[in-house]
Amino acid sequence: MPETTSAQQQLIDFVLEKFGAKAVTVDPGEVAPWTTDWRGRYHGDAPALLSPANTQEVAAIMARADALGVAIVPQGGNTSMVGGATPPPDGSALILSLRRMNSIRSLNPEDNLAVVEAGVILQTLHEAAEAAGRRFPLTLGARGSATVGGLCSTNAGGTQVLRHGTMRALIAGVEAVLPNGEIHNGLSALKKDNRGYDLNQLLIGAEGTLGVITAATLRLRPAIVKRAVAWAGVETPRDALALLRQLEARDAGVESFEIIPGDSLALVLEHIPDTRAPLQDRHPWHVLIEAVSERTDSPDPRAALEAPLAAALETGRIRDAVLAQNEAQADAFWKLRDSLSEAERASGPAVQHDISVPVATMPAFMIDAARAAETRFPGTHATAFGHLGDGNVHFHVRAPEGADRDRWYAEEAPVISRFVNDLVVAADGSISAEHGIGQMKLKELERLAPPTRLHALRAIKRALDPKGICNPGKLVTLAPEA
Repeated sequence: MPETTSAQQQLIDFVLEKFGAKAVTVDPGEVAPWTTDWRGRYHGDAPALLSPANTQEVAAIMARADALGVAIVPQGGNTSMVGGATPPPDGSALILSLRRMNSIRSLNPEDNLAVVEAGVILQTLHEAAEAAGRRFPLTLGARGSATVGGLCSTNAGGTQVLRHGTMRALIAGVEAVLPNGEIHNGLSALKKDNRGYDLNQLLIGAEGTLGVITAATLRLRPAIVKRAVAWAGVETPRDALALLRQLEARDAGVESFEIIPGDSLALVLEHIPDTRAPLQDRHPWHVLIEAVSERTDSPDPRAALEAPLAAALETGRIRDAVLAQNEAQADAFWKLRDSLSEAERASGPAVQHDISVPVATMPAFMIDAARAAETRFPGTHATAFGHLGDGNVHFHVRAPEGADRDRWYAEEAPVISRFVNDLVVAADGSISAEHGIGQMKLKELERLAPPTRLHALRAIKRALDPKGICNPGKLVTLAPEA
């Protein structure tokens, strides 16, 4: 373990004296779980984990860190998919955990707004909104551990973006502490505010590189009155997108539309206990559809799905379909979708890409890019799944059978990612649709992003964090590497 620097020790002593033992963890065994990302791909080191209890404590810590030049890595649930919350391996940064800041300050059903601290777990927010007859319409597989601060900082997506947008669309205000310790209070949910640059929007998706988000005002929706969940088998992604357009034309209330390849479903059935295929026959591709109604006088979502699915069966647009008969079966369908990554990990090493291209070209991209990757890297298996309706899929390339995990990740995976990212950029897409850049994609962003974008990112970073103490090594560097 690297030695604690004099400046780091001064900051640790300051926090201990000012805020007590609950705010400081220095035992290596207790710090260690928070120095590795949840996938086990990135390993860092940190002399201490600081745990402020409120925004004022965060401000005091950041002001002292700025004065001492101590780097800080903000961290929530540590569920980053790109190593965005993992400290550097040289121990040059301290972890700032927001998990103690876990209060829902207010939840107003009439205004459909909730003011939520950064450490609130997404599932906890869901439960609190439900108790008030409302809901927060963003969900993802890590909802039991992902925190609001991290969701804001990464502009998280999930399975409901099709109807409600990313986290950015659901945030009405932000409270944050800037690198110099100043507090930005932007929680007011103003519909109009033309006072120049929008600092809230800069902080959303900044991955903790411009400051520490401590709370957010979030937009709620009415609770779901009824929902219907369907599973359909299709021949191609193009057929799947055509089905979605048909459902949208009939205003079926579709909130989620997930595409799943048949081989990925097979991995789930093989590796995940208590799962079963929704359809009797095998199909090349599957779609999971959820439609909802938020008002008692709205059309029944089950009826809204039944008619277009029946019509699609008659025309051959889909090969088979089934509607969940109850909530347990609906949850079972969703378990299949939520278990895709877990099943893939159990099957062996794979390199993951969170990409987006224009929706209209996504079906062809899914097929052509997979074929190109498998041709270029013999023995691999490429596949894509996810949020077809908003042009974002998770494009994964699995290693050849029997490949040495460590060697493959070290030698083959970077070459594969470079190849896939080139395909994405050629298709006018983005190499990061919802997971962020973190440290995983830092070099690729510098290689592929337009110079104008990189210049702007660095200028903003330099202006707000001139010492580079906020989440170093993530998203953007202050200067290009030699």
